[in-house]
Amino acid sequence: MIPTERMAAVDANADALGVPRKQLMESSGNAVAREVRAVADPGAAVALLCGRGNNGGDAFVAARFLSAYDVTVHLLGRPESIRTDIARENWEALGAAEVPTEVVADSADLALGDPDVVVDAMLGTGVTGALREPERTAARLANESDATVVAVDVPSGIDADTGEPTGDGGDSDGRDDAGLRVEADRIVTFHDEKPGLGALDAAVTVADIGIPAAAERYTGPGDLLALGRDPDSHKGENGEVLVVGGGPYTGAPSLAARAALRAGADLVRVACPETVAREVQGYSADLIVRGLPGDRLGPAHVDRVAALADGNDVVVLGPGLGRGDGASEFVREFLAAYDGRAVVDADALRVVPEVDTDATLICTPHQGELVGMGGETASDPDERAALVRAFAADLGHTLLVKGAVDVVSDGDAVRLNRTGNPGMTVGGTGDVLAGAVGALAAVLDPFRAAAIGAYVNGRAGDAAAAAFGNGLAATDLPDRLPEAMRDE
Repeated sequence: MIPTERMAAVDANADALGVPRKQLMESSGNAVAREVRAVADPGAAVALLCGRGNNGGDAFVAARFLSAYDVTVHLLGRPESIRTDIARENWEALGAAEVPTEVVADSADLALGDPDVVVDAMLGTGVTGALREPERTAARLANESDATVVAVDVPSGIDADTGEPTGDGGDSDGRDDAGLRVEADRIVTFHDEKPGLGALDAAVTVADIGIPAAAERYTGPGDLLALGRDPDSHKGENGEVLVVGGGPYTGAPSLAARAALRAGADLVRVACPETVAREVQGYSADLIVRGLPGDRLGPAHVDRVAALADGNDVVVLGPGLGRGDGASEFVREFLAAYDGRAVVDADALRVVPEVDTDATLICTPHQGELVGMGGETASDPDERAALVRAFAADLGHTLLVKGAVDVVSDGDAVRLNRTGNPGMTVGGTGDVLAGAVGALAAVLDPFRAAAIGAYVNGRAGDAAAAAFGNGLAATDLPDRLPEAMRDE
């Protein structure tokens, strides 16, 4: 099954892979027409109730494939309000092909007659709230008819993820039917079944419309649809990140922190030894640096770092921390007491398998670090994906294993990422990745944060490679993250 939000991403990824939405609409409309032909003989009357989005566009296409039937296309709204170019093109094709159409500008003008089949293509997935006019009247007429009702993707008025009505309570006109929905006999959905459809009393057909498996398996621009920012949000509501590291190295925590800022976090703090705090601060005036006593982090710092972590959404743990015994014990004690969300990178990774923690972790090892944690790897990406998935399930945490093809898994889902280039073998690019994932993990679930982080970090690296070739440096990446995070 595939939730509606993920389905939108897969559609966009398919487009990026060279399978345009117009082609998918043609396949979807053909599938709807096949369903109509399965329930009615040629010559039967078919009324298509069409919205102004791509759901209606699917029905416009279906009408062209039903030339042997007595078809009428009812557009609920004015043609100039059709919302997408491909739906508009298919509407115009109906006129050129002389397919009977009716424009319903006022619900009082809608009449279905006595059709044998009603096609519900009004709203589709992703719509919230009670049905409004003219869809409400159209739904009532469809339900009151004796026709077989075929819904396109999901019955209008139903949440495709839950199977529940999208509206509740009473209507503004006093009618107690805000839960009104189309009572479909059959549903044609596309690519994969939506989670809520099984709860409905309707036969469900899943139509293969030609979306390549790679659109789901690999990250792509569609994944960026998960990103967004409330225009009314305030400082801190888009994530506060604490980077913990430094001592032997100053560049690593600075790169991670700058990347977290560029990936959208509102506030980024760095907890590092006081001996390097001034150098870390020097990388950016935007960072809030907290110097801790000494030149290395150790067990004596656990309480202070834990207190700092409580004020942040995500901790990025490990950049520049070093391999000393004191550092390992610090990571062990911190994670044992921490119950928030953390991205674990670099030298902190080897401690993870031996710690019992209530924290939600995203671990970002390269393949050598993965083996050091007790995992296995392979040269074949599919075999490596299976191994990473099994190890993530064993750990109980999300893994983002870096490589020519990155592998992301939470022990259940698996996503591969192909962005990036050989120039990114330079030191520091992993710190940028950890910081970007930290910012994303403040606003998204761990799996999506890791998958999108891998994708945008690789795109930022590709932009840097376009400018510098294999001579790129990790410092070239953070400022390219905002552009990398824009939907194509």
